Amino acid sequence: MKLHKIIFQNLFFLLACLSLQVYAQSLGDRAATKETRALYQNMQRLSKKYTLFGHQDDLAYGVNWKYVPGRSDILDVVNDFPAVYGWDLGRIEHDSLKNIDGVPFTKMKKYIQEGYQRGGIITLSWHFDNPLTKGSSWDTTKNTVASILPGGAKHELFVSWLDRAAKFMQSLKGKRNEPIPILFRPFHELTGDWFWWGKQAASPEEIKKIWRFTVDYLRNKKQLHNLIIVYNTNGFKDEAEFLSRYPGDDLADILSFDLYQFDNQSSKNFIDSVRYELTVLGKIAKEKNKPMAFAETGYEAVPIANWWTGTLWPAISGFPLSYVLVWRNAGYMPSMKKMHYYAPFKGQISAVDFKKFYGNPKIGFEKKLAKQKIYSNSTPDKR
Repeated sequence: MKLHKIIFQNLFFLLACLSLQVYAQSLGDRAATKETRALYQNMQRLSKKYTLFGHQDDLAYGVNWKYVPGRSDILDVVNDFPAVYGWDLGRIEHDSLKNIDGVPFTKMKKYIQEGYQRGGIITLSWHFDNPLTKGSSWDTTKNTVASILPGGAKHELFVSWLDRAAKFMQSLKGKRNEPIPILFRPFHELTGDWFWWGKQAASPEEIKKIWRFTVDYLRNKKQLHNLIIVYNTNGFKDEAEFLSRYPGDDLADILSFDLYQFDNQSSKNFIDSVRYELTVLGKIAKEKNKPMAFAETGYEAVPIANWWTGTLWPAISGFPLSYVLVWRNAGYMPSMKKMHYYAPFKGQISAVDFKKFYGNPKIGFEKKLAKQKIYSNSTPDKR
């Protein structure tokens, strides 16, 4: 009898541990749609096999072209689309017809649906304007976050902005009228000091409060159960800095950071910085049992011929990274008086090397991802 009791206690303990593990792997939204749950679990699974490649605004425009149906600079170079499509909600808060990059929201909706139907993954950031001053995202006036918290002078304005964003996200449906799962990355680069939600303009507690309000409002008030919440910092020096504004495990599903290479930085320095931060992030992600991502990176105009295999790949290789996304291909920017792009296009100096990068079995683009049936729980194609 005593032996039976010991066996029962051990079995109970084992089941409890398994239960905790399953919970840790679950989305913060306990009412998430089945497609959203499947995507999250499959991203976690696939990160152990390969890293998905993403590109911002990929289908809308590229270098020297705009709004050409079915075109993509990535497609032009490797005959495949990126696996992850990045888009931005900036200006939706003003009910604008176009986003911060000039892309009409009607076209963005269509591009999101196209990418999803082919099996790609969608991520949304939001460069919203300063609600306190009516300035841009880069207006770092202090107390802006405090003003949009419940009871603040601009709280109701901020809620109206959330309503407009929610209306757009609610309109993103697949062919069966199912909500398209979205990796939502609000208040991105929140450890930087260039946005009104950054470390110079808002305290950690204020950020945690507005993050909780925002996610709770979208989930429970607006019934958006297709969101996978991405916590995102800029570069960080240690675990404490990365987690300094972390809102809690129930409010963050993917852990990520952004880091770019600049002209005053050697490739070795960039590689070392990325690998250090991925090591720190990898430890946190493992402890919390959450996927991690390199949510934004790149080198403007990609001036190094072998940057993809000689810099980016050495920076990320060996880590269970769910995806890496490079920024947009805007082409020539009159306001900046220079070319502004982060992915290759036909004839660009790094295009040949990008083809080699594409052939890396540890990197995934859309064709490889589409075989995995990431929005269902069915057995993936192992080819």
